[in-house]
Amino acid sequence: MENRAFLEMLKPAVRRLQNRSALEIAQNAGIVFDERLSRFEISSLGQEIRIEYPSCKLSEELENWHTLILLHYLDMADGTPLSREWISFGNLRDGMIRGTKFDASAEAGLQKFLAGKSEAEIKKICEKLGADFPETKADLSAGFWLFPRYPVLLNIWLEDDEFPASGKMLVNKSADHYLTVEDAVTAGEVIIAKLYEAASQI
Repeated sequence: MENRAFLEMLKPAVRRLQNRSALEIAQNAGIVFDERLSRFEISSLGQEIRIEYPSCKLSEELENWHTLILLHYLDMADGTPLSREWISFGNLRDGMIRGTKFDASAEAGLQKFLAGKSEAEIKKICEKLGADFPETKADLSAGFWLFPRYPVLLNIWLEDDEFPASGKMLVNKSADHYLTVEDAVTAGEVIIAKLYEAASQI
């Protein structure tokens, strides 16, 4: 059923992009369009991806929902500059229900993921997804570039004698210009799943 739902959503996503200017898409999304090879070039979570145009076939295999939100990002991107502010998923446009629910589930999932891990171990896992580590008020913050204009910030508080480790995932205030709240939630789920996957490979 999940694969069927993906395929049903994939077709219109591809059609919308095929009716657009490739150069305009690339400019708005902050990516490269190679006119000679007729393909987009984009980085996502440390992975370089090439997308043929107009077929929109990916040269690298991604998980289904990662592929779908990538195409939705290309379609929705309007070039809005990144903000200096970070917000919860619940504060996204139309995020009161879906976004707030994800905020809670993400914190639960991150607490489980972080349990028993040292700061060095966490950084090593995040680095496998191309993360950088900005200075914030958290014990550790990891910035993930899901797409060039769609960063996701993970603030982490390490465990101590009184409290277990915890984490909170935030998106840039400009996020509504690049993905809907439904896709934003999927993006958060993709990142958490990839953190678990990266941890299993270390």
